[in-house]
Amino acid sequence: MKKIMIALILFLTNNYLFSHCQIPCGIYNDALRIVQIEENLKTIEKAMNEIIVLSSQNNPQSIQQIVRWTGTKEDHSDKTHFIISDYFLSQRIKDKNNNYTKQLIYLHKLYVSLMRCKQTVEIKNITEARESLLYFCELYFDSHGIQHLKELGSLK
Repeated sequence: MKKIMIALILFLTNNYLFSHCQIPCGIYNDALRIVQIEENLKTIEKAMNEIIVLSSQNNPQSIQQIVRWTGTKEDHSDKTHFIISDYFLSQRIKDKNNNYTKQLIYLHKLYVSLMRCKQTVEIKNITEARESLLYFCELYFDSHGIQHLKELGSLK
């Protein structure tokens, strides 16, 4: 029920929650961005699996579906790249905290894994992306933030 309510809120407030500028407005929802990234990773993984299954079939409909799944995979990778660069790297990660370098390393690893997801259908790239996201979250969030993400169904 809780997940349905969150999804409903996100759907109904889509224009307000997802538009975010780079001015110092102070309105941030870091947990939401992590949930968005995880949702994108799930979509990319599903697309990869569908492409693999459809590749064994040799008919026009399967080829057309492969094209659509490939586009979906690339779109969700791009969306995640945007969250990483325009949200976390541009606005949230500060060189004043103790974990700055480590956070940058794990965001970069996530970024590279997503690039590889666009180029291949190797599931190991999704696994690496999830691991990088987990390590980043452990560095970025305090224990309360980690608990909140787990309650949202993230960081399994």
